[in-house]
Amino acid sequence: MTGGSIENGETLGVGLVGYAFMGAAHSQAWRTAGRFFDLPMRPDLAVLCGRSPDATAAAAARMGWRATETDWKALLRRDDVRLVDVCTPGDTHAEIAVAALEAGKHVLCEKPLANTVDEARAMVAAAEKARARGVRSMVGFNYRRVPAVALARRLVEQGRIGEVRHVRAVYLQDWIVDPEFPLVWRLQKDKAGSGALGDIGAHIVDMAQFVTGDRLTGVSALTETFVRERPLPAASSGLSASGSAERGPVTVDDAALFVGRFGSGAVASFEATRFATGRKNALRLEVNGSAGSLAFDFESMNELSFYDGTEDVETAGFRRILVTEPTHPYAGAWWPPGHGLGYEHSFTHEVVDLVRDLAAGADPTPSFADGLQVQQVLHAVTRSAESGSGWVPIPGEDSGED
Repeated sequence: MTGGSIENGETLGVGLVGYAFMGAAHSQAWRTAGRFFDLPMRPDLAVLCGRSPDATAAAAARMGWRATETDWKALLRRDDVRLVDVCTPGDTHAEIAVAALEAGKHVLCEKPLANTVDEARAMVAAAEKARARGVRSMVGFNYRRVPAVALARRLVEQGRIGEVRHVRAVYLQDWIVDPEFPLVWRLQKDKAGSGALGDIGAHIVDMAQFVTGDRLTGVSALTETFVRERPLPAASSGLSASGSAERGPVTVDDAALFVGRFGSGAVASFEATRFATGRKNALRLEVNGSAGSLAFDFESMNELSFYDGTEDVETAGFRRILVTEPTHPYAGAWWPPGHGLGYEHSFTHEVVDLVRDLAAGADPTPSFADGLQVQQVLHAVTRSAESGSGWVPIPGEDSGED
């Protein structure tokens, strides 16, 4: 049995590739979605795939997966898998996702979609061919499913802040400030594609475009790598045979800063860094419009700040909205008003939307084409930073340009 059309009440067998950070988050989502939301089909945690037999078996037992594989190609041949969830490093996204779609499996792929624009284009082409056979795909920008972010999108769509004029987006972390932190895969370009830019910058690009309903048309950027060599993971707790710590080059950016312009003419600034000492996961977005403003801070993820510029100036001010009411996006399925949600819920909401779309025969969002567009933004940022040439335009949807 392949992906194809799905009838209400059926079981959706899921095969997850990768069980580390994102694999654990996705596992939690697949376990939870059908327990809090009324879904048209039941997610079944069929198979977990990883390279190490022992580690994969232990992860499967801990996270609730029924079976294991150590070869993702074997996972694609299984009849009990109808959807493949890709939570591996970026250098494997394209190969796994394209093969899964060709095998007739629906695909959920973590962001960024790929490591290069060419890989992302190949994934979009495969997704379009598969769509004609009823096989669907989605890229996992989970922050779209934070209730406060979804509410911000709704308010912009309703015209509550008027014409969008100015956007500010930052994502600040500090987990590699220590120069002795080991050279993990996220710090190697051949595996990760880029550093802070692709890892967390992709999130704020997508969030800014999602909330505004607009797309960036050009950027001017700079990037920096502050620590250019790090201990190899195997040597990070000791010395090599020669008596000196083994180290390797960091081949990605530690920080990326850029300005941009949207199709509407609105201007924007973006900042993504893993060297903001003291900041753990500070994702912030502010959108200023002709009639009001919105501001979101993930460190207060259940809140949205809203300024209504049409109110009397004597009493006007930013309003704190606690986004936990039953009428707020996603919130009604959970707890009574005032009882907040957490990071993991954004992945559950992602799964809920995907399952409902699959059952309805609808195209899930964000699509692989949306993921390609974000990849083109990241590519333009890299080109601008590497060349020092300033402004780099972002090709439109129908363009084959880089």
